Amino acid sequence: MGRTYKTEAVVLRSFRFGEADRVLHVYTADRGRVGAVAKGVRRTKSRFGGRLEPLSHVELMLHQGSGELQTVTGVSLIRSHHEAREDSYRLGVGLVGAEAMLRLFTEQEANERAFTALTRFLDRLDQIGSGAPARPIHDALALSFQLKLLWLSGYMPHLDSCVECGVKEGLVGYLPSAGGAVCRACGPGTIALSPEGLRGIRVLLSRPLADAHDAALSDRAARESLAAIVASYEHHGGFRLRSLSA
Repeated sequence: MGRTYKTEAVVLRSFRFGEADRVLHVYTADRGRVGAVAKGVRRTKSRFGGRLEPLSHVELMLHQGSGELQTVTGVSLIRSHHEAREDSYRLGVGLVGAEAMLRLFTEQEANERAFTALTRFLDRLDQIGSGAPARPIHDALALSFQLKLLWLSGYMPHLDSCVECGVKEGLVGYLPSAGGAVCRACGPGTIALSPEGLRGIRVLLSRPLADAHDAALSDRAARESLAAIVASYEHHGGFRLRSLSA
């Protein structure tokens, strides 16, 4: 026997299934990541309308049966984030954050801090300017959110001293296997980090998401921050985000 329950959720990804359905990957406040099918949602007269688009913050009624996918039986909007989704730059930032959430938080297990970070990320996404000069993958908000998700996943980088020998000066790289910065003597085979890049990561980690977009990162700091994030994904999770290659 299945059961129906209500939960707050964010739609991270959706794709077509059959003639009129969509399969959704959502992150819920109560159960973490959940897969669900929205039946008939692609029909013109669907009662769900456009409320299940990626990045939408919703309240769902879900029915859990015996199958792997749950069934959406009701949905109401909390925040549509329509403006962000309609702007190509902000959409690019949002899709990076959504995919990072998908790849780092894969279990049906509630994580209140991760869900709160996700909703704050999307709320701030609505407020950032359109047509910013940087590529979306180098946006300070996208970088800050990914670093905070790594932190919540247990992979917060140690940046105060060399993780190999403990010296505090002359840090020149990031070593994913050790989870932090390294000095020149310990640095072969690491991701290069300039003082500018090191400061950039520290700023992104220390600032709330609401202030991340005001960090005013240089191009070099943004590129090096992203390189450290990508290296962490590859080492700890064995994956790369497709949205970072777009």
